[in-house]
Amino acid sequence: MTEIFIQSFIYLCAAVIAVPIAKRLGLGSVLGYLIAGLVIGPIIGLVGQETTTIQHFAEFGVVMMLFLVGLELEPKMLWEMRTKLLGLGGLQVGLTTAAIMLIAMELGQPWKVALTIGLIFSLSSTAIVLQTFNEKGLSKKEGARSAFSVLLFQDIAVIPMLALIPLLALPELAAQAQSMAHEAAKHHEKLSLVAGLPGWVYGLVVIATIVVLVVGGHFLSRPLFSFVAKSGLREVFTAAALMLVIGIAALMSLVDLSPALGTFLAGVVLANSEFRHELESNIEPFKGLLLGLFFITVGASIDFAVLLDQLGIVIGLTLGLMLIKAVVLLVLTFGFRVINSDRWLFTLSLAQAGEFGFVLASYSLQNHVISPELAQTLSLVVALSMFLTPGLFILFDKFILPRYQESKNAQEADTVDEQGPVIIAGSGRFGQIVNRLLIANGIKTVVLDHEIGQVDNMRKIKIKSFYGDATQPDLLHTAGIDHAQQLVIAIDDKERAVDLVSYVKQRYPQVRVLARAYDRGHGYELQNAGADFVISETYHSALELGGEALKTAGYHPFWSEQQKQAFLETEAANKEVLYQSWKTSTEDSKYGTHYRDLFMALEEQLGKAMDTDRSDRHSRVERGWTPPPKGYAERLAEEDKAV
Repeated sequence: MTEIFIQSFIYLCAAVIAVPIAKRLGLGSVLGYLIAGLVIGPIIGLVGQETTTIQHFAEFGVVMMLFLVGLELEPKMLWEMRTKLLGLGGLQVGLTTAAIMLIAMELGQPWKVALTIGLIFSLSSTAIVLQTFNEKGLSKKEGARSAFSVLLFQDIAVIPMLALIPLLALPELAAQAQSMAHEAAKHHEKLSLVAGLPGWVYGLVVIATIVVLVVGGHFLSRPLFSFVAKSGLREVFTAAALMLVIGIAALMSLVDLSPALGTFLAGVVLANSEFRHELESNIEPFKGLLLGLFFITVGASIDFAVLLDQLGIVIGLTLGLMLIKAVVLLVLTFGFRVINSDRWLFTLSLAQAGEFGFVLASYSLQNHVISPELAQTLSLVVALSMFLTPGLFILFDKFILPRYQESKNAQEADTVDEQGPVIIAGSGRFGQIVNRLLIANGIKTVVLDHEIGQVDNMRKIKIKSFYGDATQPDLLHTAGIDHAQQLVIAIDDKERAVDLVSYVKQRYPQVRVLARAYDRGHGYELQNAGADFVISETYHSALELGGEALKTAGYHPFWSEQQKQAFLETEAANKEVLYQSWKTSTEDSKYGTHYRDLFMALEEQLGKAMDTDRSDRHSRVERGWTPPPKGYAERLAEEDKAV
């Protein structure tokens, strides 16, 4: 028991230290787990023989991952993505598998082994790619959306791959494994409901199992989870979710099918269930921990002796793999109209092998398709390609993207043939509303935007706007900044927005600058640059939503409006004090102790303002509400007691 505690502490300690460091360096959590395994395994030798046993247990994280993948696959979403999902994703997996299979056969591998290698290397890293997209703000780019379609298809394709691999078993490897496991089988007989059955009976059992799984999941899951949910105990719902996943995995194992296949089908069946999100939130932590443990064991099981002996081969195979995948992906971009920088983002982001490669390599070894030596080499290639992935994103960020941006900026701006008292920089969701309000009131505007697609969208709805970068002095001059009354700044880039405010207030001090801020800190920067009016894009919408929440909680609409007004007045009264504290703080600590003390004092003032009777000084908005009837508060209190 003591050894179990010590080993658990070592694995958890390695993950807690390595993963945050890896994420901070932009390497991603999967590489963090692999590095942790390398350190505690082959480098300093804290773990050893037990790694393989733990890996079999940790593979249940893959089963949970596929259950969650199934939960995400709503039929409607799949239908909308069908072109890229089946076309782009299907062709990528098919062409990559075929190319690698042919090369492997040329290198002397049997066709079954070559096909398995192709399947293992055809997959990319969902965990690394999606996380990097989110961290770098690339998720909305067309290249990232196309990459997501391919990754989704790859995740789905793992299921038939797991079903196919056992059929590729080599007789000589199977016989060797059987002879080695003969003695162990005497002491531990595997539970099976289909052992010794004729082939046609086994086929019927498999069909019956899948039918029971689909029909039972559709009709029995809702009553089960409704019954559990009524208990009001979250831990019981968690237990029910785990029971479902483990039970399905056990059932599939009893009929000699892949547990991953069963849980994936169950996830698809439950994709439209009202309990879907609750299931996801309960399963996700277990999935994350077990997958992390699986990747640690992969890193810990890497044999440095094999790596050093085959260093040239491993590096050559890794670079060759990434080149083949990149070529296939690049060719596909031409057929599916992924253009410009998105073409390279799509190509480079998917040019590595993925975490499911470890799973398939381990699964292929267990099913006697590949030898232990080959499995070790393939795992090294997968791991090394994943280690190189951050470098591909750096290549895109530092060298490829700037060239396309320069080309885009070099595109000649529109000739601004109109002028007006108001210039609006940015025609996104914020700038559009401002523009529509002004136009509806007969005020002439000149709208500038540096996104050509946004300009085209505006023109489609008969709203005239001009392509060009509003931070360029020449364009501002052409738009009439010399004679304009106001400049509304609603561009997405925080730094460019601050620079534009600073430039206009220095060069054209007579122009009133109204700027949109992302948050409080950005608002202070805009104010410090000279903006005459600054508003956070979420401030009033959040306040409106908060007022609606008060009404839903039982507050009378009159009181809700009163509390909103009190909030506004208290914030306004303290706004300048907070700004001056921020302004006088050092650059390293703009939110220092003094600022935090003032902010906490503001929170106390807000609490007092909410308790103050303001019946003698209602705002115009509040006067529009009928005051609550006499005895309203007492009646509310009695209703609460009754409940």
